[in-house]
Amino acid sequence: MKLLLYLSDAMIPLVVFYIVGYGLIQKQSVYEDFVEGAKDGFKIVIQIMPTLIGLLVGVGILRASGFLDLLADILSGFTKYIGFPSKLVPLAIVRLFSSSAATGLVLDIFKEYGTDSQLGTISSIMMGCTETIFYTIAVYSIAAKVKKTRWTLVGSLICTTVGVSASVVLARML
Repeated sequence: MKLLLYLSDAMIPLVVFYIVGYGLIQKQSVYEDFVEGAKDGFKIVIQIMPTLIGLLVGVGILRASGFLDLLADILSGFTKYIGFPSKLVPLAIVRLFSSSAATGLVLDIFKEYGTDSQLGTISSIMMGCTETIFYTIAVYSIAAKVKKTRWTLVGSLICTTVGVSASVVLARML
């Protein structure tokens, strides 16, 4: 077990040294390429900033207004029928838009129910099994100048549904 811990601690430095070494062997200007990539990354951040701010403000409004709790109450009959805890409906919805807001909800769940509770376990697994679909699609579509996402949203929603379902099943297996 300790070998895995040492190996995991060494992975990032090894990857960095490998990339730099490979660049030097290929006689590339590694530092200049890094700086050029950082400039391009900064330009992309500036491009996506309005979208990011809009998503964060929207999620903040939904969370503060109590709409997500109302939606959880409305859907509680259906979620009980399918075996999904209604207390996690806000987390499942917010996770589609914002990882940081979803992390805030997870921390609230931890405070109220505990980290080792079934809700805490499900929410932890859910955070690892799902992605911020709308944020990711918006950011990458803007960055890559994609106008038509075609089946991206449908496929992403199907995968997220599977991830949410898997989190419930896995937590109940523990």
